[in-house]
Amino acid sequence: MRVTTDPVSETRLAAAVIPTNMLCHLVQLAREQGMDSAPWFKGMRLDPQEIDDPATRVSYRQASEIVARALAALAQPDLGLQVGCRQNVGNFGLLGLAMKTAPTFGEAVLLGMTYQRTTGAMLDIDTETSTDGEVAMTARAPVAVPAILPFLCEEMFASSLMVARELIGPQFRPLRLELTYPAPAYADKYTELFQCELQFDRPRNLMVIDSQWMALEFPTYNAVNARQVLELCQRQLADIASPQSELSATVERFLRQHVRENPPLSAIAGVMHLSERTLRRQLAADGISFSRLHDRIRTERALELLHDHNLTISQVGTSIGFADAREFRRAFKRWTGHTPSEAREQMA
Repeated sequence: MRVTTDPVSETRLAAAVIPTNMLCHLVQLAREQGMDSAPWFKGMRLDPQEIDDPATRVSYRQASEIVARALAALAQPDLGLQVGCRQNVGNFGLLGLAMKTAPTFGEAVLLGMTYQRTTGAMLDIDTETSTDGEVAMTARAPVAVPAILPFLCEEMFASSLMVARELIGPQFRPLRLELTYPAPAYADKYTELFQCELQFDRPRNLMVIDSQWMALEFPTYNAVNARQVLELCQRQLADIASPQSELSATVERFLRQHVRENPPLSAIAGVMHLSERTLRRQLAADGISFSRLHDRIRTERALELLHDHNLTISQVGTSIGFADAREFRRAFKRWTGHTPSEAREQMA
């Protein structure tokens, strides 16, 4: 698939910061149809099983290529509308809960714009308010991906419509939908779903609604719950905002999956069909130290396991690759400044 980029877009294209929500939906569709989705991931340094992990992040390059392969394999022209119509507030995770506990629909929309990246969105979404009582939800691809743009727009606008109708009710109707691409052969399905004016071959992609909807108050508003969920959304966004290359994301996933085996860099390089020297050099170019990355992942896993008081300190050490309990204690104190026993006591 051809993707047109400039230097700035190239950097964003390669950053592994996108959650795998959309890819999960496509893989689920393949499962329902008895189709093997594994070929979609060939050469992507990503296994289909990994996309079910909430911690997995993919680059725009990876996501775009997998979506393009899925579209070709599933061969359903209106696939974007299908995927979008399967969405609801629950599929938006923490963001969906935050939107549901907002005071008004306008506040819910603002939350959606602010935390859109936590949902795995592949389009940049914004809102514009005009003087004639209209609010436009705009969508723009961060890099030129014409082959999958209709799918991305259909999925995004249809899912936004589903969420709005769940929050407001089935009476919600946009005023019009404007799209940059030509009208597809199945344009009647747009009409049936959105129930508004449709305009194709327009300069921008946007869905326009009456601004009066923005003031609609939600009976589900709860100030305490809203603040708690908002704090969780902020943490989630901060985690996603940390840039990581495709390569370093692949190394981190491998370390997490094989933390018990304590894999050396040479073993990971072999799996990735690279020399150890090349992999070390590419990690260094990303500002990544393999030893520090490995220690961070082992520290995080050890801290998780120490919450389980049924596990001995020795068993925790074995679970993260230490055959000798004394070696694990020394390493853990070097990582955290505390012994494993002290850390466990602090958790009590």
